[in-house]
Amino acid sequence: MGHRGSAVSPLVVIVGRLSPQAQGVRGEAFAGGQGYFRAVVRAGGTPVLLPPIPEALDRIGHLLDRADAVVMHGGGDVDPRHYGQEQAADEVYGIVPEHDEVEMAVAREALDRDLPMLAICRGMQVLNVVLGGTLVQHIGNEDHWMRLHPVDLEPDSRLAAAIGSPRVQACHSVHHQALDRVGEGLRVVGRAPDGTLEAVEHTSATWVVAPQWHPEDTAATDPQQQALFDALLAHT
Repeated sequence: MGHRGSAVSPLVVIVGRLSPQAQGVRGEAFAGGQGYFRAVVRAGGTPVLLPPIPEALDRIGHLLDRADAVVMHGGGDVDPRHYGQEQAADEVYGIVPEHDEVEMAVAREALDRDLPMLAICRGMQVLNVVLGGTLVQHIGNEDHWMRLHPVDLEPDSRLAAAIGSPRVQACHSVHHQALDRVGEGLRVVGRAPDGTLEAVEHTSATWVVAPQWHPEDTAATDPQQQALFDALLAHT
């Protein structure tokens, strides 16, 4: 069992990445972006990296039975075959079968357990695909690649409640894809000024929130971004 509702620091599972170039270790490594882990710690949680090992898929449910929340990491693109398409854009990059297989399994198991989940960038896309949605394989411009921009939120959304405002002032976007058909149970709750879909939430889960931008990039200095991690932990 997890520690929801207790004084023990909640356990937050983050799926890691294969990292052949990691330094300071012997052989190839598993890794995770420090921004996610540090934001979880600031929010009062204890982050745990789950290595993307498909041979251990049968143990994910057992791990999540002990967990209190999940953060879905950013990263490369989801293989379009997972949403019934072939690759149709040259810009599709970074497909790693192990990442797809393990993260999709984690998303399904977390939804089954109604675990609080913050699904970031690629994580939002994984969540959408798991729920039967599709992706725009390339949005056709670089307006959301390494750019800061505001996002307008639905006033009654969980995201707006988390940050205390219907507008997120400075969101760091690093994505060349976007949601196309929205998955079952998801509600669009945020858009950039150019109309790009930037946030969804699960309508029946206790707290499953998915921003297309990267709150972990600026959470150390931007209270609006850190508030997403704080809200995640508040729901454990």
